[in-house]
Amino acid sequence: MAFTMHSHSGQFCPGHAKDSLEDVILHAISVGYKTIGLTEHMPRNSPADLYPEELDDDPEATLSALWPRHDSYLTEARRLQQKYAGHIHILIGFEGEWIRPEYGIMIKALAADATIDYFIGSIHHTVGFPIDFDRAFYENAMNICGGTEDGLFLQYFDEQLEMLNELKPRVVGHFDLIRLFSVDTARELKNVPQIWEKIVRNLKAVKEYGGWLEMNTSGLRKGMAEPYPKREIAEEWLKMGGKFTFSDDSHGVAQVMTNYGRGIEYLESLGVEDVWTLERAPHPGTIGEKATVTEKSVSLKEFRASLKLE
Repeated sequence: MAFTMHSHSGQFCPGHAKDSLEDVILHAISVGYKTIGLTEHMPRNSPADLYPEELDDDPEATLSALWPRHDSYLTEARRLQQKYAGHIHILIGFEGEWIRPEYGIMIKALAADATIDYFIGSIHHTVGFPIDFDRAFYENAMNICGGTEDGLFLQYFDEQLEMLNELKPRVVGHFDLIRLFSVDTARELKNVPQIWEKIVRNLKAVKEYGGWLEMNTSGLRKGMAEPYPKREIAEEWLKMGGKFTFSDDSHGVAQVMTNYGRGIEYLESLGVEDVWTLERAPHPGTIGEKATVTEKSVSLKEFRASLKLE
C-alpha cells in the first residue's frame, strides 16, 4: 500500500515543477501507489515572497494569479479524485508556507476549505529569504543571522517552532531542510548543543500535538547522503515514539517514487516497521462537505510489495 503525502505538478506550480496533475496521478497509479496526497504550494501575499523563477515584468500580476490558480487546483483535484477513485485514494491538501507569522492566518483559512483534507507545515524561508533555492539566497539569510551557519540554523528552528505552535500541522515537511545548502550537509548536529537543543525542543512540540515527520526522499534526489530528516534526528524522533509518513516530494512525473527503495531501506535500518497515511471518507469527496480523515498504519513490507521498483 505505497503512497506519497507530498507532491507537486507543473500545472499548478509552473516554473517550479513539470507535467499536468492528471499525468502525475496516472504515473503514481502505474508505479503502484495506492494513495497520493496532492499538496500544491499555497498562494503568497507579497511580491517579496516570489521566487526568482516566478518573477517577470509584472510581479503584482504574478502574485494576483496565485489565488485563482489555487481555486483551479481544488476544482481539478476534485475532478481527478472522482475520475480515478477506483484506482487510487486521492487526498487533497496543500503545502503551507510559513514565511512570516501573518501566514498563519492564511494557512488556517485555506485549510478550512471543505475540499482540504490536510496540509503540510513547511519552512522554506528564514528571515524572509528562501533557504532551499540556491546558495546565494542561503548566504543572504545567513548574513542576516550573524554571518554563520550556526546562527542561521538557530533562526530556522526558532521560526519552525513558531509554525508548529501556531498551526500544529499533521505532516511536518522536510524537518531539516536547512541542511540543503550548508557547507557540510552530513555534520553531526548533536555536536552543536545550541542547535541540538532546539531540534529536540521542536520534535517534542510535534510529538505533543500528535504530528508526523515525513521521511522525504527528495534529499537523496538532491545529492544528500540521507533523506530528511537525517539519522540523528530520526533516531531522536523514534526515541520519543514519533511516527513517520513517507513522501517523494515529487515535482513532476520523473520524480514520482524517486529513491523509494533507498528510503525504505533507510527506515528499516532505523528499526521502523510502519509508516502512516490518511484515509478520507467519503472518497471521492462531496462538494461543500468536509470529509472525515482518519490515520492509517501501513507496514513497510506491504508498502514495498505494492511498488513496481526497478
